[in-house]
Amino acid sequence: MKILKTFSTCLFLIAVLAVASLGQPRAANADYTNALKGVSQVKAVFDVSASSAFRLNLVFKAVEDVYKDETVNALAKAPEAAVVFHGPAVKLLSTDAKHYKQQNQDEVKKFQDMLRQMSADGVKVEVCQYALEVLKVDPKTVIPEIHQVGNGFVSIVGYETQGYSVVVIP
Repeated sequence: MKILKTFSTCLFLIAVLAVASLGQPRAANADYTNALKGVSQVKAVFDVSASSAFRLNLVFKAVEDVYKDETVNALAKAPEAAVVFHGPAVKLLSTDAKHYKQQNQDEVKKFQDMLRQMSADGVKVEVCQYALEVLKVDPKTVIPEIHQVGNGFVSIVGYETQGYSVVVIP
């Protein structure tokens, strides 16, 4: 039992340090020499089903880097990004708080504000209407910056066919 408690404490400390480091500035002039060798444009679609606003707020800072990073923007063509929501993530897109009452309301608002900004930045942000229906989220309550599509998987496949790299955020 003591070993389990010690292990749990270690995991907690690692998590705290990881979250604390996220507030630190990212490395200036990050070296993407290998990753971007021969690349003229970055195109990414993020396939999102995660249901934690707190977690998504952390992850979406990195998502922003995909289209805001100086090195990526110095390529021959401007980056293109899309985000497609399905599964439990669709609840976080609603203005009806009953869908996320178990979560920190400030985190949900922060996440929705980040999505509004991403949309304003030109990121294509979509939600699967099938998921809205299954999870009983009224499409009228989805924040207006989110484009509603019949089936999010069709969008993911379509973007991939257009040359976008798929990044899954489960």
